[in-house]
Amino acid sequence: MALNPKMHEMPTQAPEVRAGNFSEVALGYPVEIALEEAKRCLNCKNRPCVAGCPVNVNIPDFITKIKENDFEGAYQVINETSSLPAVCGRVCPQETQCESKCTMGIKFEPVGIGRLERFVADWHNAHAKEAPEKPAANGHKVAIVGSGPSGLTCAGDLAKKGYAVTVYEALHTAGGVLVYGIPEFRLPKSIVAKEVETLKSLGVDVKTNVVIGKTLTIDELFEMGFEAVFIGSGAGLPNFMNIPGESLKGVYSANEFLTRSNLMKAYRENPVTPIMKGGRVAVVGGGNVAMDAARTALRLGAEHVYIVYRRSMEELPARKEEVEHAMEEGIDFRLLNNPVEILGYNNPENPRDPKNGFVTGMRCIRMELGEPDAKGRRRPVPIEGSEFTLDVDTVIMAIGTSPNPLIKNTTEGLKVNSHGGIIVNEDGLTSRENVYAGGDAVTGAATVISAMGAGKVAAKAIDGALSQR
Repeated sequence: MALNPKMHEMPTQAPEVRAGNFSEVALGYPVEIALEEAKRCLNCKNRPCVAGCPVNVNIPDFITKIKENDFEGAYQVINETSSLPAVCGRVCPQETQCESKCTMGIKFEPVGIGRLERFVADWHNAHAKEAPEKPAANGHKVAIVGSGPSGLTCAGDLAKKGYAVTVYEALHTAGGVLVYGIPEFRLPKSIVAKEVETLKSLGVDVKTNVVIGKTLTIDELFEMGFEAVFIGSGAGLPNFMNIPGESLKGVYSANEFLTRSNLMKAYRENPVTPIMKGGRVAVVGGGNVAMDAARTALRLGAEHVYIVYRRSMEELPARKEEVEHAMEEGIDFRLLNNPVEILGYNNPENPRDPKNGFVTGMRCIRMELGEPDAKGRRRPVPIEGSEFTLDVDTVIMAIGTSPNPLIKNTTEGLKVNSHGGIIVNEDGLTSRENVYAGGDAVTGAATVISAMGAGKVAAKAIDGALSQR
């Protein structure tokens, strides 16, 4: 039987409908499409797709289970190496990881590995009746700082081996960037909550509203009897351009903007933590966070939303799928442009004028691509005399984040690099004995799956160290 050369399309809400709601855009494969897509897998002997997965999911094995109509069996295969399958199936950049290694992709479109993973995880969540069995305790205690993807992965891997694991989360809801940084229309909060509940059933204790470095310190965790600590506190410190006008009212970091919308319910009619309504919005940046911020602004009622990015479409770092969805929804991409100043209303004759200090526009300059930079991307160069003004009243800076310095500043002997990232060895061990770290707290802002990979590495190292005692 001839194989279908194309990956089966993901059903989605129509753009004109989804742009006005926060419901999930991608609707997931129905059973019949999942079965057809699974047939495209060649079950290669050398399994290049597995090598492309940062957590080494046994991809051909779980797809084989789908072909056999054993969807729960497929889930159990994924669950052997991944603690967050429903999350990964939605937000991982499979096109640059497992799917980029797929043998089918040499001549045709690769197998829709991410879409099949999501199908399997969603099927399990809808049909599983029993919680996973709690492993026998091994007598060791480990503390996890942060409940984002690296922390939850480390916690899950250790809990499966019988460790008493306690996760400390600074915010009031567990999930880290999965709940405060990724919008509902891309990753529903209920999905993250389900994954957290699964970990709790394994014995993981999750404590929210605990800020490590203020409520408790790393040293105090050891005094409480924990034998190892994993730091997965993410990169929540927003970066800015340091251009005039960034302190005006109506300028947000993408971190603040998305947190207000996701966790603080700023989308409600009369929110406690208000955010922009209507108006014209410029989002500066070209990554996934910029796409999330722009599409969130649209759903909050913005009249017009711009993406302002200093490179071209070829260099845009966001996932192709997210860029396509944003374009379909009407986001206006202003590429090869860079802000130089944010303009604001000022009435010196009436200092009490309520309009004082608010954004009225953003002055930009057009760019062209020059020689490659250290990362191999062509460096954007300003075109002299090409400045222009965008008429906007809200500006969202989505140009990256850095690790929060709180833990570094309250933990003696913890070494960090020039960007504030915690320095670790190949096992995730920091300069402090029995203190490990991984994810964005080490690398700066990166992908969910790379953070999960770091959590797995540290969990293996922690088990190796503590199981010898």
